[in-house]
Amino acid sequence: MANLSEVIKGAMSLDIRDRAVLAEKLLASLEEVSEDEADRLWAEESQRRLDQYHAGKAQAVSVDDVHAKVNRLLR
Repeated sequence: MANLSEVIKGAMSLDIRDRAVLAEKLLASLEEVSEDEADRLWAEESQRRLDQYHAGKAQAVSVDDVHAKVNRLLR
């Protein structure tokens, strides 16, 4: 099986509608996770993203830029 990086790279190459379907299926699969487990997983992901930001491997994006991109993609 492909590693997570390869899966993400492949998923990001999909068009927006296919990514939306994939996101919906992934989110639905999390319904089986308890609330405590979901909180733990989100905390881990948040820490991972913060660590990447502090290491200079990720950059911040303003909420205005995010909203503008969403509006462009959904038109």
